[in-house]
Amino acid sequence: MTNCLFCNIIAGEIPCHKIYEDENVLAFLDIKPLNPGHTLIVPKKHAEHLLESTNEEVMAVMTAAKKIAPGIMESVGAMGCNINFNVGHSAGQIIFHTHLHIIPRYEDDGYKEWCRTEDLIDNLSDVAERIQEVFERL
Repeated sequence: MTNCLFCNIIAGEIPCHKIYEDENVLAFLDIKPLNPGHTLIVPKKHAEHLLESTNEEVMAVMTAAKKIAPGIMESVGAMGCNINFNVGHSAGQIIFHTHLHIIPRYEDDGYKEWCRTEDLIDNLSDVAERIQEVFERL
C-alpha cells in the first residue's frame, strides 16, 4: 500500500532505526517515543489493525515481541514494559497498519495506571452479560 507510512518503511523508501527484522515483521524505534527504547513491531503484510490481521501475522508479531523485549529492556535499563496494540482512532491508533508497541517502563516515569472509576466496577456483571450475549450470536 503506497500511502501507508509503515508499508513505505518496510519497502525501504523511508528510513527507520531498525531493531529487528525477519521474513514476517520489522521492528524499529518509534519516532515519538514515550520512553527510551519505545519500539514498534510491524507485520510486513498490510492490515489496518490487529483485528484485520491473520492469526499467523499476529503470532509473528508476538513471537518477535517475546524475542526482542528483554534485550530492549536491558539496553535501556527498564524495570518492565508495556506490550500493546492500539485498535482504532479512539484507542490512540494513529498509523492504520497493524503494529505492536513495546514501551520500556521505569518506576518513576509518570505512566502508572489506567484511569479507573467505581461506576465501571459496579457494572461488571451487566457488561459481562452483554459481551456473552454477543459471543453466543457469533
